[in-house]
Amino acid sequence: MAESKRDYYEVLGVSKDADEATLKKAYRQVAKKYHPDMNPGDKEAEKKFKEASEAYAVLSDPEKRRQYDQFGHAAFEGGAGGAGGFGGFDFSGADFSDIFGDIFGDLFGGGRRSGRANQGPMKGMNIRKSVRITFEEAVFGCEKELDVVLKDPCPKCNGTGAKPGTSPETCPKCGGKGQVVYTQQSFFGTVQNVQTCPECHGSGKIIREKCPDCSGSGYISSKKKISVSIPAGIDNGQSVRIREKGEPGVNGGPRGDLLVEVSVSRHPIFQRQDMHIFSTAPISFAQAALGGDVRIKTVDGDVIYTVKPGTKTDTKVRLRGKGVPSIRNSQVRGDHYVTLVIQTPERLSSEAKEALKKFDALTGNTLNQSQEELESAKKGKKKGFMDKMKEAFDD
Repeated sequence: MAESKRDYYEVLGVSKDADEATLKKAYRQVAKKYHPDMNPGDKEAEKKFKEASEAYAVLSDPEKRRQYDQFGHAAFEGGAGGAGGFGGFDFSGADFSDIFGDIFGDLFGGGRRSGRANQGPMKGMNIRKSVRITFEEAVFGCEKELDVVLKDPCPKCNGTGAKPGTSPETCPKCGGKGQVVYTQQSFFGTVQNVQTCPECHGSGKIIREKCPDCSGSGYISSKKKISVSIPAGIDNGQSVRIREKGEPGVNGGPRGDLLVEVSVSRHPIFQRQDMHIFSTAPISFAQAALGGDVRIKTVDGDVIYTVKPGTKTDTKVRLRGKGVPSIRNSQVRGDHYVTLVIQTPERLSSEAKEALKKFDALTGNTLNQSQEELESAKKGKKKGFMDKMKEAFDD
């Protein structure tokens, strides 16, 4: 009895409404897993690879997919080479080029690239530096100067890397293309894989006699001072980008950028959250009870705030516009939130103690009330079992 075929959608592990991108992704995964070059001598893997290829050839073709959805495997029985077979299936119309370019790139260490991918101008690499600033500098912005090692074209060889009087030669291995083509045999025939030339590393040129000053690199490194403008409102971990202060470009491409990451030091009083600043401010008991003016520290300097009579500890005060400027618009600022904390004096003179006792007597007599409540509690203490036993023996 002939072996029945599995459903094509089941083979690829996709739903029946899968789009083209989903089909391609699913087939790529299955093909890479069961490809004969990855499983040499494994007949079962080879069978699953052919099965997946057949499924993708049908489902990736709109007309064949329509026929399959309507009639199932019967729509292609004439070209299937018998039930359960794969050898006679017609793969015409199926586009495997981009998929197998990816697969063979992974299998053999290369990748699909256009013939001029390494010949055109390319932007240089970015350079990363870090700078530490104070809390206030982050709020209001500042100027910093950094020492950066930059590469510039060698003046002796004019950036060619070749010894003066000589010139770079065209790479004999790639013919100046910067890439070489390797041919691999696959189940579907010959597949070409393009890789960066190992001799010239993609430049297309070979330097026989190197410049003594730059050792053939074409660049001279030197330390330079770069001025960095730190914008107002920048936060810890954010970066400032300085255009074209990075590594030189390739084949006439622009320089990379200098990325300066900002590290903001902790402040002993202030804490930041987004555009807002938070802090605490001590007030005396008299200021809390009677009200009055207190001095509060802000990033703009001290401000005078009038405390209302009867203010409790942990009361929060909002100072509008005393927070951090927006990094996009320095005219817009957050707020400063201050928590008022009543300070209890630790050392009192005898006169201050007497005055405080008189104040307590006039505002509730809490000191004496506590003593009276204690004595009352002692007198009204309920007698326990042992107390009653003791009284009985005493009688």
